[in-house]
Amino acid sequence: MATQPTSSSSSGGSATYGYYETYPVGMVPGPTSVPQHVRDAFAIDYASADLELPFFELYAHVQTRLAEFLRVPSSSASSSSLPYENDVIIQVGEGMLALWSALKSTIKAGDRVLAISNGVYGSGFAEMAKQIGADVRVVEFEYDQPLHDFGRIAEVARSFKPHLITAVQCETPSGMMNRIAPLGRIARDVDALLYVDFVSAAFGADVRVGEWDIDLGLLGSQKALSSTPSLSIVTVSPRAWRKIEAVAYVGYDALLPWRGALARRFFPYTFDWHSLAALGRALDAVAADGGLESQLARHSAVAAYCRRQEDDDDDGGVGFASTVTAIYVPLGRGGFESWAAFDGALRARGLVVGGSYGPLLEGKVFRLGHMGSQADMALVTRALDLLQSVISTSTPSSSSS
Repeated sequence: MATQPTSSSSSGGSATYGYYETYPVGMVPGPTSVPQHVRDAFAIDYASADLELPFFELYAHVQTRLAEFLRVPSSSASSSSLPYENDVIIQVGEGMLALWSALKSTIKAGDRVLAISNGVYGSGFAEMAKQIGADVRVVEFEYDQPLHDFGRIAEVARSFKPHLITAVQCETPSGMMNRIAPLGRIARDVDALLYVDFVSAAFGADVRVGEWDIDLGLLGSQKALSSTPSLSIVTVSPRAWRKIEAVAYVGYDALLPWRGALARRFFPYTFDWHSLAALGRALDAVAADGGLESQLARHSAVAAYCRRQEDDDDDGGVGFASTVTAIYVPLGRGGFESWAAFDGALRARGLVVGGSYGPLLEGKVFRLGHMGSQADMALVTRALDLLQSVISTSTPSSSSS
């Protein structure tokens, strides 16, 4: 497949902007590059997932792998002979499905939701809950600081008495990695469920579902697992199941129909066997390559290298998570007057990074996604070399001439 960019006119005038089918040097913070051994799953002519025992055995295997790596406690498994059954729900759909399914399955209009936010996604959960009709309160922190002052959060939680507390472990737009364990203790203290987005953290940073008292843990297949953006994952605690049964939400994204579905071998809809097989291959690769600890060490080493390099840069960074580094766009350097101009110059050299979102970050910050298959020292070194070269030598006019 071609990796040469196609061009179109940019909004700035005659300059061209390169688009790719595959990236020569891809550092987008998700979806990440899918390795060949994972892509190979899509070349198999699978049978019907509704009918065949091997599919259900694969689902159980993937559940168990996820439960092990996310540290879902085995003591919370159901009475089924399959380990962790229904404590890990895998659904067909991109990671946003996990966010919505967990929220709509556990709260109803009038329920109180406490959203802890230091970024785009933390605030986004507040807006999502409002759409469901919840009574929402937000505890906000600076976008360029990790969550802190847990005493203030605890004080608000005790007075507000939420049914649900939401948080984000890794705020990808700003590269902020947040502590979750204190929120678990706060949630237990006020008898609230803890809902945590660890989409950009899991498999690149430590996640402990049981130890941190996470009732609803949210994950997608396309970040540090480097599979396709086709599956969503929700870890569900026994406390969360009780609330799910009480709410009894009905819809394509509902979690309730998945309880006991594997034991019955009857799912709410025909499952995507290809995507499940791809996810299984990605998880098996983690196990074969030294296990989770080796995976986390690789991410930590690459992130540390990225931080050392960017600490020497005049513009500096916003956030340095183990899976993503957020850096200020070098406006005014090299003649770059906008993120679009800078992005175009990078793309002209074959390097593609992520922009950012939200009123405080859009157009001001770009991101290097060193997660999953992209947590590779050689790839990151090449990307940083190209980045420095573009900043040092390029101008918008020279890159488009």
